[in-house]
Amino acid sequence: MKVVAIVEMLLEARSDFIKVADSSGNTALRYAAQKNNTKMIEMLLNKEPFLAYIKNHDGQSPLHSAAAYGSNSAIKEILKQCPDTAELVDINGQNALHIAVTNRKVGALKCLLKYIEPEEIINHADAEGNTPLHLSAMHSRIQSSIHLLRDKRINPCIVNNEGKTARSVIESLDEMETYEINKDKFAAGKSELSTSSSTWKCKKEQLPPVASKRLLRNNNSMSNDYFELSVLTYTLVAALIATVSFSATFTMPGGYNQFSGIAILGRFPAFKVFVVSNTIAMWSSLIAVICFIWAWRDPVQFKLKQLIWGHRITVVACLAMVVSLMTAVQLVVSAGSHWLAYIVILIGCGTPIIVWLILGYEVLFIPF
Repeated sequence: MKVVAIVEMLLEARSDFIKVADSSGNTALRYAAQKNNTKMIEMLLNKEPFLAYIKNHDGQSPLHSAAAYGSNSAIKEILKQCPDTAELVDINGQNALHIAVTNRKVGALKCLLKYIEPEEIINHADAEGNTPLHLSAMHSRIQSSIHLLRDKRINPCIVNNEGKTARSVIESLDEMETYEINKDKFAAGKSELSTSSSTWKCKKEQLPPVASKRLLRNNNSMSNDYFELSVLTYTLVAALIATVSFSATFTMPGGYNQFSGIAILGRFPAFKVFVVSNTIAMWSSLIAVICFIWAWRDPVQFKLKQLIWGHRITVVACLAMVVSLMTAVQLVVSAGSHWLAYIVILIGCGTPIIVWLILGYEVLFIPF
């Protein structure tokens, strides 16, 4: 707030300072966007809205800068006051979406997709004909690809200046890599995908693949260390759930009848729910453990297919364990303290809801 007040005082003394740019052509608004200072941005734009359209020597606007630095609040404020700045492009013909993808700013990309409406801007092609989806494929931006492909406005059939869609870009890169590894399997002079064949394949298969072996080998966020840590974490969580579920099988809520060996609370409906949920938790966790043990046989292939299912099975096991906990507590305390059982059930039901509110659909996908 002090900085904003100081800038206001300076502008009152010299109003012409607001348009002054440095040697690179950057104005005060651009630096405010870099720092994600929404108060400063709001103040500057209220005094001079045209600042949002001033470009530096690289042809980049303050919105480009906000996207490059991942300044989500700045993006929101600029688009709120000057929504048509989303149409601005730099000297390479790239808009803010291109910049966010290139600089690995997934949060900025999500923010731009949320506040930009026209499909023409989201599918805009740069000087080389590449859309943001093309760039996410070229630069191995897996998270960016996921968010782009979830947007219904994205057109995956657009071809760049080389006549390639995002899908054919990935396929051609994979073919080049495989060719270098195993040259004798390729006939000499194999031609690249043509515009017509690429477009036909896009219309037939609709969307390009989100990830490929090459993407996962080259992506820094999915390095070997990260992959090993992910597998170890999932295996540990699944093993703990399996252990707890196995123990609960022999320590049933309420105990057993000493003479018949039958569970004392077995006649209650909640007990049946407990047995089913505990069984689901145990077997789901065991399946996950087995899957992650096999992860080391072919890590790259496992990343593409089994890891996401191992993740979802682990989520199912966690939910089943929550249900078994709620029913177990309800069985043993409901007779004496109904309010306590209701509180436990309320907390248990709120757990997946809170996780969903925080992560949304992300909870179903591995954190690339």
